[in-house]
Amino acid sequence: AKLIEQVCKDTVLEPSLIPVTTEQLQSGTDVSDGARLDVSTRGFWTPLDRAFTDIRVLHPQAQSNANTSLFQMYKRHEAEKKNKYNDRVIQIEKATFTPLVFSTTGGMGNEAARFLKHLAVKLSNKSGQSYSDTVAFVRRR
Repeated sequence: AKLIEQVCKDTVLEPSLIPVTTEQLQSGTDVSDGARLDVSTRGFWTPLDRAFTDIRVLHPQAQSNANTSLFQMYKRHEAEKKNKYNDRVIQIEKATFTPLVFSTTGGMGNEAARFLKHLAVKLSNKSGQSYSDTVAFVRRR
């Protein structure tokens, strides 16, 4: 979140989501009062728009991941997060949602890779450092 704060406004850790009232949300969406995501910020994907992220770390050698390719693991965990939060964030918060899925072995899902690349572009533009140095720094953090 400290890196995001350098290039975005209104960064909040564990923001509460607006309560669900009469909205019709997709099956599987978390509609509980007090639901939280990991980070929200303003101006990440587009100026002034709010973006939410939720982080999950998976262990590829866990029993629950047996007989599953790494690519499938990332996709499944991203889909679970999106199923749980995406509709609520879009309809009620009027924002975007990006699940950030990482593995204990150092890999990441497609959404997390896209998020970190975009973060590196923003940091690089602000600091004047090269993109390659910045993205390497972001990935190490």
